[in-house]
Amino acid sequence: MSDLGQLTYYLGIEVHQYKGGIMLTQARYARNILEEVGLSACKLSHVPMELNVNLSKAPDERNIDEGEFKRGIGCLRYLLHTRPDLSFSVGVLSRYMQEPKESHRAALKQVLRHLHGTCDLGLVFSGGGIADLVGYSDSSHNVDNDDGKSTLEARDCCSTSCEAEFMAETKAAKQAIWLQELLAEVVGKDCQKNEQVEVEHVPGTEQKADILTKPLGRIKFNEMRSLIRVQDVSEEEFKLKGENVRISLK
Repeated sequence: MSDLGQLTYYLGIEVHQYKGGIMLTQARYARNILEEVGLSACKLSHVPMELNVNLSKAPDERNIDEGEFKRGIGCLRYLLHTRPDLSFSVGVLSRYMQEPKESHRAALKQVLRHLHGTCDLGLVFSGGGIADLVGYSDSSHNVDNDDGKSTLEARDCCSTSCEAEFMAETKAAKQAIWLQELLAEVVGKDCQKNEQVEVEHVPGTEQKADILTKPLGRIKFNEMRSLIRVQDVSEEEFKLKGENVRISLK
C-alpha cells in the first residue's frame, strides 16, 4: 500500500478538501453526459421538472428508443451522488424505463437542459460545530397518475459536522425528526414513548425534504437546493493555511 495524499478524485467524483470542510462535485462527469447526448449547447432550463408536469404510461403515445432512454437515466442516477436536487425528477422518469414515450423523452431532455446550466453545482460539507442527527420527512399524496401512489421521502441531514466525527458523537444522542402539518402531531404521539426520538413540526419554507417529493417553481427550487447544501463550487474562495485560494473547476 502507498500513501497518495488526500483524496481528490474517485470514480468521477471530484473531492476538494479545505480547512472549513469538503466539497464533492461531478462537474466533468456532467459535461461528459451532455456531450454524449448532444446537448452541450442547448437552451437552459431553470428547473429540472415543470410544476404542471403530468407524466403517465401514456399508452396512446409513440414509443421511443428504450435503450437510449435507459442510458440517459442510468447516467443521471450516478450523478445523484452529488446532485440530490435532481433526485425527484430522475426518480419519476425511472418509473418509465419500460416502453418510454415521447413525453418521457421531453421530460428527460428538460432535466439535461437544467444540468447544462448547473454542471458546477456540488455538495458542500462544513466541519466543526455540534454533531446532531436531524431527519426531515415529507410526502406528496396521490401523485402517480398510473396507480395513485404517494411519494414519501425522508432525508438525514448532518448540518454541522463531517460524518466521521458526527457518527461517533450521535450514537447515544436523541434523534430529531422534522415533519410537516398534522403528520408531526400524529407520528409524535407514538414517538413520545421512545425517548431517543423527538418529533417536531417544521414549516414548509424550511422543509428540506420538499425538493425530494414534488416539482417546485424556480424560486422555491433554488431555496430548497441551498438548504440541502447543493451549491455552486466552481469559483469559491477558501482560506487554507491563512492564504486565500481560488478553486476553479472550469
